[in-house]
Amino acid sequence: MSNRRATISDVAREAGVSASTASVVFSGKTPTSQATRARVLAAAESLGYTGPDPRAASLRRGRSGIVGVVFDQHLGTAFLDPVTTHMMDGLADGVSRLGAALLLLRDDGETVSEPSLHTAPIDAAVLIGCSPRMRDSLEIVRGRGIPVVVVEGDAGEGVPQVLLDNAEAQRAAAAHLEALGHRDVVIVTLPVDTARRRGWLSDDTTVRVDVTADRLAGARAVFPAAPAVAAATSSIDEGTIAGRAIFADPDRRPTAVIAQSDLLAAGVIRAAEEAGLRVPDDVSVTGFDGVVVDGLAPQVLTTLVQPATAKGRAAGEAVAAMLQDETPSGLDLTCTFREGTTTGPPRST
Repeated sequence: MSNRRATISDVAREAGVSASTASVVFSGKTPTSQATRARVLAAAESLGYTGPDPRAASLRRGRSGIVGVVFDQHLGTAFLDPVTTHMMDGLADGVSRLGAALLLLRDDGETVSEPSLHTAPIDAAVLIGCSPRMRDSLEIVRGRGIPVVVVEGDAGEGVPQVLLDNAEAQRAAAAHLEALGHRDVVIVTLPVDTARRRGWLSDDTTVRVDVTADRLAGARAVFPAAPAVAAATSSIDEGTIAGRAIFADPDRRPTAVIAQSDLLAAGVIRAAEEAGLRVPDDVSVTGFDGVVVDGLAPQVLTTLVQPATAKGRAAGEAVAAMLQDETPSGLDLTCTFREGTTTGPPRST
């Protein structure tokens, strides 16, 4: 008994059709009659043929058919954020015309696992600008000569970028609070560096994450003296930790908090409630993202709704363009301000 893998030619011979006809049944690129399709699939089943050998296709194209998406933290943690899920849905749509698969890679600078960003057989990479390690990952990819697209980050000349109006959007939320009469405001930021240190930012703190820096600049365009406290990641728990620090001293509590993500905002609201504060009567809270946050009801968060799916799709389409020898173009996306029930005039003193 031979262990040889059945080929498309074997299937064609068994079905009584040409090899090209059998091939298009599996590729789906050209319509075939139902009768022909049924005959080819029956022959394939009888021979144990499950489809073209992807290794052979890769060799013909000179490509792996894989696009790497780089995360700087545990994937289970990354996907707790709905923004990540929406973005990945869009990214999958964007690369669909390539017939490519997505490979999720962890590059946190410490974890040693295979495949890694150094060794993975990828045709292109997508880097996320809100990652504190984006620039380090970029150097690895450039060193390998692999095409790369950056989402929300300054990757330098020649690298396609998908940009979001982070500064202007955050400024809009701050202006909303200012119009309500708020003057005493605190900002809760996303991570500011690769160490993901929590705590209050000093005047000489260097913010090394593009998204964090842009949103901070937008808020401080309206409230230049607003103090800021950094979270280690975008999560409700981290927002709660930051909120507890903000509300710890009853004599120094702000009237409003600007959080750089909806998850952080939900945590701040939790901490406010723990401190006996009512939202928005005692403190107003704004978020950023426009995602559904479990446990926030009946509150509706005042936030900036970002097009996360469109952001991922734009990155995928830029990857597809590069791999098809087309000129990719960056895409500037905008957020929409949405007023909810978590903001109101400051409490009277």
